[in-house]
Amino acid sequence: MNTLHQFVFGIYPYIALAIFLFGSLARFEREQYGWKSDSSQLLHRGNLRTANILFHVGVLGVFFGHLVGLLTPVAVWDALGVSHSFKQMLAMVAGGLFGGIGLIGLVMLIARRFGNARLAANSSWRDKLLLIWLLITLALGLSTILVSAHHTDGHQMIKLMTWAQHIVTLRGDAAGYIANAAPIFKAHIFMGMTFFLIFPFTRMVHVWSGFASVGYVGRTWQLVRARR
Repeated sequence: MNTLHQFVFGIYPYIALAIFLFGSLARFEREQYGWKSDSSQLLHRGNLRTANILFHVGVLGVFFGHLVGLLTPVAVWDALGVSHSFKQMLAMVAGGLFGGIGLIGLVMLIARRFGNARLAANSSWRDKLLLIWLLITLALGLSTILVSAHHTDGHQMIKLMTWAQHIVTLRGDAAGYIANAAPIFKAHIFMGMTFFLIFPFTRMVHVWSGFASVGYVGRTWQLVRARR
C-alpha cells in the first residue's frame, strides 16, 4: 500500500466529510439567498417532471442502499442468516435497478440543460459540473456490477463494507482493506467522496432543507377562510 493510496482512502474521506459538513453550515450562515435548488421550470419545461422523478427515485434508492449496505455490520447480516453471496447479489440487482433509473433521469436532465440555449446560458459552471460529476459517478457505480458479477462470493463486498465502517468509526487502518480492490471500485469511491466535497458549493444544499421539512408531514391542518 503506497502513500497516495493511504492518503486518498484513509485521509481524504475525512477532508471531504469535514468540508461537506462545515461548508454546508458556512453557506447557510453566509449565503441563505442562494440556498435553493434554482428551479429552471420557468425557462424551459420540456421533460423536466419525468426526468426529475426518475433521477430522484434512482439517486435516493442508490444513496440509502449504500448507506444500509455499507454501514450495517457484517455480524448483523450473519445473525439474520443472510449469506455474503446473497447480499452481494441483492446489492447488484438493487443497485443496477435504482442506478439505471437514476442514470436515465440524469441523462434526460443533462440533455435538457445543455440542449436548450436559454437554459445553457442561465446555468452556472457549478450546475454543469455537478451534472457531469454525477453522470461519471453513476456510470462508474453501474460498471462495478460487471466486475462484481465475476466474484460472487462476497469477499470484495466485505472489504468495501469494512473500509466504510472503519472510516466512520475513525480507525486509521481503513485504507488497507481496499488496497487490492479493482481500479473501477477505487475510481467510484473517489468520485463519490469528492461529490460530498463539492456538495456545499452547489445547488445540492437544498437536500438539507428536504430533510428539515419532514416535520411538515405530521403538522396540524391549517384552516384558511375566505375574507368576508
